[in-house]
Amino acid sequence: MSRVCQITGKKAMIGNNVSHSKRRTKRKFDVNLFKKKFYLPNEDRWVLLTVSAAGIRTINKNGLSAALKNAQEKGFIENN
Repeated sequence: MSRVCQITGKKAMIGNNVSHSKRRTKRKFDVNLFKKKFYLPNEDRWVLLTVSAAGIRTINKNGLSAALKNAQEKGFIENN
């Protein structure tokens, strides 16, 4: 599976390494991803998600059910 946050949809970005002499070479900015288990009390089960640090903050702010619903609407998670 590619390195994409399942809540926010964040993925790697491309940029430049810039040396002291201003030479530019391509580099990749990876996402700060974690594999984390969350408990869904209304379904009485655990869910394993690959989420970024921003995704964890989103879950803490909006709640797990709302974050999952929003991610499914945007197409970041397939419907189970």
